[in-house]
Amino acid sequence: MRFFLVAFLCFISLSLFAQKSRPNLSKITDQTIWKMYNRSAAAVTENRITTLSLDERKDYGMAIYQGMEFENGIIELDLKGKDVLQRSFVGVAFHIQDIKTFNAIYFRPFNFRKPERSRHSVQYICHPKYTWKKLRTDYPEQYENKLKPVPDPEDFFHVKIIVEWPTVKVFVENSKEPSLELKMKSEFKKGKIGLWSGNGSDASFKNLVIRKIK
Repeated sequence: MRFFLVAFLCFISLSLFAQKSRPNLSKITDQTIWKMYNRSAAAVTENRITTLSLDERKDYGMAIYQGMEFENGIIELDLKGKDVLQRSFVGVAFHIQDIKTFNAIYFRPFNFRKPERSRHSVQYICHPKYTWKKLRTDYPEQYENKLKPVPDPEDFFHVKIIVEWPTVKVFVENSKEPSLELKMKSEFKKGKIGLWSGNGSDASFKNLVIRKIK
């Protein structure tokens, strides 16, 4: 009981002492707000909600938000991939130093509902050294996990990422229990935030909110 009380008070503290930002996804072509790497993007606004989509290309790509330097705080958004084997990797990069150096949390929707692969549904990486392959080989099942609850792999799902360097926690669909919790491998602990998609993958994003701890 005491643990849950402490966790609740920590969450309230994060919420009260945070600077909120809602990056404008509709301004994706404005290079003073967004920088693109290895992707083209399109934004569609409907009922005042803008959905940003990245196209499918070889290797990973990002739309990097230029509006803030992020160290600790909360990143919330809705993500959408697809249920196609090895063709859907969608997530968020943070503490971006450059296009090759960053932390990231990403999801593999094609694994969500496959019991034999469900433990590979959400993944942490720290490029360039700690790729998914190196982490899976050297630290099996420590930097990836199944999701609780399990979202629809063909629809948008809600994600909350709490960063308190060196710890990161990942929650889906407003769950109070993290699907992934770990200590990051990076020595760097501050940088930009980017919307990320992996090799051969398109992806869609909406309702991005960043709360930076003051």
